[in-house]
Amino acid sequence: MGKRHEWSEAWQIAAVYVGTVIGAGFATGREIIEFFTRYGMAGTIGVAVSGVLFTWGGARLMVMARRIGAASYDELNRYLFGRMLSPFVTLVMTAMIAGVTAVMIAGAGAVFEEQIGWPRQAGVTLTLGLALLVMLFDRKGLFGVNVFVAPMMVLFSAIAFVKTIVAGDLCRPDMAAVDYSLKAMLSPFSYAAFNLAMAQAVLVPIAREATDERAVRRGAMLGGMVLTVLLLLNHMVLLSFPHKDDYDIPMAEVVHTFFTVLYWLYVVVIYGEIFTSVIGGMFGLARQVRVWAPLGGKWLGVLLVLLFAAVSPFHYGELLSFIYPLFGYMSLVLLWLLWRRQLPRR
Repeated sequence: MGKRHEWSEAWQIAAVYVGTVIGAGFATGREIIEFFTRYGMAGTIGVAVSGVLFTWGGARLMVMARRIGAASYDELNRYLFGRMLSPFVTLVMTAMIAGVTAVMIAGAGAVFEEQIGWPRQAGVTLTLGLALLVMLFDRKGLFGVNVFVAPMMVLFSAIAFVKTIVAGDLCRPDMAAVDYSLKAMLSPFSYAAFNLAMAQAVLVPIAREATDERAVRRGAMLGGMVLTVLLLLNHMVLLSFPHKDDYDIPMAEVVHTFFTVLYWLYVVVIYGEIFTSVIGGMFGLARQVRVWAPLGGKWLGVLLVLLFAAVSPFHYGELLSFIYPLFGYMSLVLLWLLWRRQLPRR
């Protein structure tokens, strides 16, 4: 395989990695506030720690999955947790992925309700319909959506950061607040662990289907570095915004406050990022369900859409504040085992 194709595939993998992690919580800013910004400058240190874990953990997870030939996260769990514990872990993880995907769908509804003024259910219905359409294209649909949306999020985060500096609002008094509590110290580890646990539903099959291990490793490391930069930019912007706790979609309000001319385009990008994670979650769930039951792709897509339609009435902000930290602490074991388990030989 030529170097050009290898790097092209690496960037595709990186885009999927970034697009999967940047979901409803990250893109809207709520997740960053919950895990980092609420701790002030201590949260900035936490961003750096999480960035290292994303870069190292993503590469290790994907290479490990590829070397054992894992087709789904169930097979990777078998290697990490052992045959006795893995069925229970996979069941819990499937419930976690389903729960987070439900949060993301609720996030799509929140974008429509808070930013556009449409009924929340209209956003949920549109998202589920589009998700079903993309799932019919399987892996090609997953790559196509992420390769377009992820670079747009990077661009807008950079623009928001620069605009905050130009406006002279970057170093607000909020930044002086420091919280070095145990919860603040654990936050970057639980955040990275949670997102790696959720992303493995997508990353494991992607790693197996890649043409070369070097492309997988490079893609994971590129994705981890991009995530670190995005986390830092958005965290610093939110740290400078005094009304961040008043909104479900604080990043959209930041854009609305600092440069209204790009506001609607940014809302579209936020929705696009939420949508990529909905697709990622449903893609991973579909792959796992096929291991348990021989369902066709179209029928499985319809079944998942109906399932998430049933849980869509729940409110986005409340779901995120409860589910994300809980799942983060539960996922710390995965991070520890990624470190402890040896990489299989090629």
